[in-house]
Amino acid sequence: MQEFLSAATAFPAVLFGAALGVVVFFWLLVLAGAADHHSFDGDLDTGMAGIGGVPVTVSVSVMVVVGWFTSLTGTVLLHRSGATGITRAWLACAVFSGSLLIAWSVMRVLVRLVRRRFPDEPPPSRQDFLGRVCTIRTGSVSADFGQAEVAAADGSTAIVQVRLLGPADDAVLTSGSAGLLYAYDDEGEFFWVSPYDKALDPGPPKPRTNPRPGNGPDARRTPRRSG
Repeated sequence: MQEFLSAATAFPAVLFGAALGVVVFFWLLVLAGAADHHSFDGDLDTGMAGIGGVPVTVSVSVMVVVGWFTSLTGTVLLHRSGATGITRAWLACAVFSGSLLIAWSVMRVLVRLVRRRFPDEPPPSRQDFLGRVCTIRTGSVSADFGQAEVAAADGSTAIVQVRLLGPADDAVLTSGSAGLLYAYDDEGEFFWVSPYDKALDPGPPKPRTNPRPGNGPDARRTPRRSG
């Protein structure tokens, strides 16, 4: 225990130990709801460093933990070596540099594994709602007013602004009726909607099957030759 405390309070392990204390305090704030683990994602360009795809706080935390463990191990070995003076100082600097290099390498490898297992999904776009069926949530829809609820591909729902092209007719689209989002107006930030009749939906096309030669109704029969 004495050897562990001596190594933990000596250079270079003490530097990583201080960083580890900051990391632990930060994650305690995250658990308490006083901080967000995505807090620093917008301030740093992690893609240029090759560590994009995971929150920067996670990458830094992994690097600090690996660096602390590596530097602590190196400091213990340095104490057991019995080196003193200039030699000890140079070896301590080498342990510090090696710990940084190992921590960076391990962090890069883990980030790549996470990116392969959990690839980035494109952010949702309003264009994803085009061609989808919506449910009208206002009393009626006109060329100037209307709202509808539409479901995204992932199952989440959103309330969007919709407009009906043509003369206003309260009987066309009312609350609870189905509509089809067929266009989006970038300037007005609303969708053009039209009435939707599920009975007219042909559904997905059925796969075509090629009949075998000779098995169709128009297949020609070859007469048998008599002995």
